[in-house]
Amino acid sequence: MKFAVILAHPRADSLNAQIAHTGGERLVGMGHDVVLRDLYGIGFDPRLMADELPRPAMAPPPPDVVSERRRLADRGGFIFVYPFWFNTPPAILKGYVERVMSMGFGYEPIAGGGTQPLLGGKSLTSFTTSGAPDRWVETSGALDHLKALFDNYLAEVTGLNVITHRHYG
Repeated sequence: MKFAVILAHPRADSLNAQIAHTGGERLVGMGHDVVLRDLYGIGFDPRLMADELPRPAMAPPPPDVVSERRRLADRGGFIFVYPFWFNTPPAILKGYVERVMSMGFGYEPIAGGGTQPLLGGKSLTSFTTSGAPDRWVETSGALDHLKALFDNYLAEVTGLNVITHRHYG
């Protein structure tokens, strides 16, 4: 199987980076094809620009988005590795999802309104970290809310199948 590991942490020596690299290496060791996208390392711009917003005569996506979509097109599994800050994903990951996994890649419009998912049959696995103790993350509902608003919503719109979300406090 082909996987894309999407890392969203500014420090190359972070626990998140270790999870991403170790996970990728293990998958390769099991015979899988893995591409690692370190969003900070590649200098990904998370800002969604006005000309990228869907509209009737939509311009093609910018070159950085086209390039990312090419890298991801044949991937059967997406693995997000990120800290959650203020109980949400880092802006760079949210921007990546908004720009790369959006209209034309993650979903498409359908006649009469609404959208059609384009990533059905592909999987999503998330690994998150936080400075809060696991007990707090669970009892406060922070992780459940994150899963609902990010993982499950992304899956609903794009057709991805959420495999798991592992959190390390």
